[in-house]
Amino acid sequence: MFARTKRLTLRPGWPEDAPALTQAIGHEAVIAKLTRAPWPYSLGDAAAFLAQPRGEHQPRFLIDALDPGAPRLVGGIDIHTSPDGYGHELGYWVTPEAWGRGYATEAGEAVIAIARHALGLRRLEAFHFVDNPASGRVLAKLGFRPTGRVEPRASRGRGGEAQAVLFELVLDEDRCAPMPMAA
Repeated sequence: MFARTKRLTLRPGWPEDAPALTQAIGHEAVIAKLTRAPWPYSLGDAAAFLAQPRGEHQPRFLIDALDPGAPRLVGGIDIHTSPDGYGHELGYWVTPEAWGRGYATEAGEAVIAIARHALGLRRLEAFHFVDNPASGRVLAKLGFRPTGRVEPRASRGRGGEAQAVLFELVLDEDRCAPMPMAA
């Protein structure tokens, strides 16, 4: 599965992406914000990640920025099974050189549309670690609402747990629906 936005291409990762993936994600400031990626992140870690099978309702994309010149890998985004095993969770990361450009929000909008229209999902979960409020702002822009829960989540890159703020997005609600007319 692929998706295209104004500035990005979301695409599956291929084995030959391992060096670019290692370079893009291989920053302690990125890895510390993720749950499943180890620190330090190696070429072998990238190759193993790219070889993982994907489930039908678990799209996983690399994010290529379409800046002038050749596209360059700036991040990743996916929908995966939530920790409780029952729901679907949105996850994403962006390399530090691309922070602050709106890429996570733009990619998130495309993946949420896929979740809603192509996958028929009704709800998504997400979280951010307490020490990553920028990710919370991205989630809010995407329409996620805080659940009011803060709980520990494991982080391989941190070597332990960290407090996480939990969010949810109900996909059958139309955020852009017009206000009903008063009778």
